[in-house]
Amino acid sequence: MSTPPPPGPQGQYPQGPYAPQWGHPLAPYPRQAPVNGLAIAAFVLGVLCFVPAVGLVLGLIALARIRKRGERGKGFAVAGCVLSSVGLALWTLTLATGAAADFWDGFRDAARGEDTAYSLEKGQCFTTPGGSLQGVTYDVDEVPCTQEHDGEVFAAFDLPDGSYPGDTEVTRAADDRCYALQDAYAMDRWALPTDVDVYYLTPTSASWRTGDREITCLFGNTDERDTLTGSLRNDGARLDPDQHTYLLAEGHLNRAMDEVPAAEAVEEDFAGYRVWAGQVSEALREETAMLDGHDWPTGARRPVAELTEDLRAAEREWGLAAKATDLDTYFEHYGKGYDLVVADSTVTARKALGLASTRPDYEGGGDGGADDPGVEV
Repeated sequence: MSTPPPPGPQGQYPQGPYAPQWGHPLAPYPRQAPVNGLAIAAFVLGVLCFVPAVGLVLGLIALARIRKRGERGKGFAVAGCVLSSVGLALWTLTLATGAAADFWDGFRDAARGEDTAYSLEKGQCFTTPGGSLQGVTYDVDEVPCTQEHDGEVFAAFDLPDGSYPGDTEVTRAADDRCYALQDAYAMDRWALPTDVDVYYLTPTSASWRTGDREITCLFGNTDERDTLTGSLRNDGARLDPDQHTYLLAEGHLNRAMDEVPAAEAVEEDFAGYRVWAGQVSEALREETAMLDGHDWPTGARRPVAELTEDLRAAEREWGLAAKATDLDTYFEHYGKGYDLVVADSTVTARKALGLASTRPDYEGGGDGGADDPGVEV
């Protein structure tokens, strides 16, 4: 709140044509001294407790002027100083204990009883006015996931306190974290429709000032004209132990593939692609270790064993690509390693475990994945 301007000059009255020449009043009784305006302002600010520091300063100035000019209002000035001092202490305590953030949390908790963007929680589906997931969104309508909807929330997290980091930094944080968190909610990427992508709700500079730090991650359709039907949730609670173990193992490779360098051509960042090949090789080692360590059901033992054999060979090829000293050697081992990663043994193992067996179509880009490492050969 901006500081109110100081009151105008006090105690000045217009002089009529019959004003006395010698300073004596025309009225039979002496005129009372005016009330100091700063004293009143200090009292009002002290009562309202909006800007207690200003109220305290005005009260002290008012006391000095009252003594000098003989004006009235000392009681107002003293009360304003006392109330402003108490208010200043309360403001300091509020900031030190994080009560402002608690106030915002309480506001959002209250909003959770209404259909607002602040009320969205993990696992909920909703529609938006116009069906758009772009721009500023506040009003939403929660609907059962079995009905047509525009989005499904799969995760939420808070940004650290401090000054507003800016739109670019907030978007970068949302992009990095939301894509990483999607696997915990929808573990099987093969089961996600090809027209579904990750979206998010982020704080604005205005909501940040009120304590909003939450980023909400959600799935939505890439074509605003289309909607989703049915939940995309596919986590440990909805999988049997064998499916869960397989997807956890496969997740190592998925996350490594997501780390493909930004440069589209290997020639543009050969060193970065070599590092990435090493990360893929290590992820394959971790995946095969998990697959080898699990007791698979009879019908899945042979398919998983064949898959593990291909992945172990792929691990070696990606490791050799990471050690390549020239582009030709890199592409030779990368090609062999990639072919082994996308071999039919993956489809066979998935069928045996009752998982989605139609390989995702990553044509046209996207976040990456086992079928689209983003390498321009």
